Amino acid sequence: MGALVDIKVPDIGDFSDVEVIEVMVKPGDAVHVDDSLITIESDKAAMEVPATEAGVVKEIRVKIGDKVSEGSPIVVIETAVTADGKPAAAATQPPPPAAAKPAAAATEPPQPAKPMAVVASPGSQSDSSSPYIEDAPKPAAPESIEGPESEPGRKPHASPSVRKFARELGVDLAAVQGTGLNGRIFRSDVQKFVKSVMAADGRAAGTGAGGSLDLASWPKVDFAKFGEIETRPLSRIRRISKSNLARNWVMIPHVTQFDEADVTGLEAFRRELDEAHAKDGVRVTLLAFVLKALVPVLTRFPEFNSSLDGDSLVLKKYFHFGFAADTPDGLIVPVIRDVDKKGVLQIASDTAALAKAARERKLKPADIQGGCFTVSSLGGIGGTAFTPIINAPEVAILGLSRVAKKPVWRDDAFVPRLMLPLSLAYDHRVIDGALAARFVTYLSAMLSDMRHALL
Repeated sequence: MGALVDIKVPDIGDFSDVEVIEVMVKPGDAVHVDDSLITIESDKAAMEVPATEAGVVKEIRVKIGDKVSEGSPIVVIETAVTADGKPAAAATQPPPPAAAKPAAAATEPPQPAKPMAVVASPGSQSDSSSPYIEDAPKPAAPESIEGPESEPGRKPHASPSVRKFARELGVDLAAVQGTGLNGRIFRSDVQKFVKSVMAADGRAAGTGAGGSLDLASWPKVDFAKFGEIETRPLSRIRRISKSNLARNWVMIPHVTQFDEADVTGLEAFRRELDEAHAKDGVRVTLLAFVLKALVPVLTRFPEFNSSLDGDSLVLKKYFHFGFAADTPDGLIVPVIRDVDKKGVLQIASDTAALAKAARERKLKPADIQGGCFTVSSLGGIGGTAFTPIINAPEVAILGLSRVAKKPVWRDDAFVPRLMLPLSLAYDHRVIDGALAARFVTYLSAMLSDMRHALL
């Protein structure tokens, strides 16, 4: 008999309580290293969890609908043994099942009777989940939600990811009642608290005190009274997106700067590269050039490569750019890393691979994390301008629309030029209008002559 090895959820970044949407093996199945065991769906994409050991599946510890986090046991595998009776592959003997299950329970909140409301870390302009409260002085918690964690001098018990989540929503964890062991606070507890605050704000609407959003209740309409209707449930990604978009729009004071870049020469160069490398399977897009041009622009204007953390500005020295990828389930924002260290051809290849993985729901956790600036390109579809919603906790997002040939005044005459519409949405708490105008002007100059991006 071989060794029994617990296969656990690996590092999935800043996510917790991720839903299991598919179990791909059953007891008795033989698996190899890197064979997929289950599929989990985070707020950004579905991810397959692979086997880290080869052997035979002895036990499945999760089912569809379960919530798992990093370290949660999912499958028990009996590894093969050699002639001397030792495991053929290195493995760590798991703790007894009785010890493993409480450990998993300690990391998960009690499951509600109905499906858990979708709450996630900030997503993107496209996908980017939770009700929002205003970015204003924190309202006092209602008496009904006070608990052990609100005792004076006691530090709230919560994981770093939950603390970050609460900080981004402007929630004081000391006012939140935790439902976990010893009052541990989970994301669902923060969500419940935010809902209670918003409900209280709704009851106080119209007072004119200026201390709440004063939002009216959402209208309830029986649409069937007026004609034939069809009800279609939103995909999980769209459900998450609507809450993230609402939060980002309400909490971030958006301003959009519009401009155009003359890409006549750049487009001619792009076509040459595209034709020259078609045999290699590389499709060179305008997006690849824009991502490359953003490196010197963000270097010159570091405020755009930052995040607001309370009264401090976190300036990032790396260049990991998100880009909106269109998928059947909605827009997802994969992240291409270290753009400053890559050429245009590599950037084009990487963006194509990430977009394909997004459409096939095969993005890994690292593929959707760490972005510091996002680009949303609708040029392949159409339009002349739009206002993209900032992907919190970033402070700006660039929108690209369709290139159009326009008459441009040059040397006492109108000449036809290809113009790329740019839409830069920025957080006015961090960036003012003059800085945004300089940013877009400099980016336009880069795109008009990409030789500057190489300096």
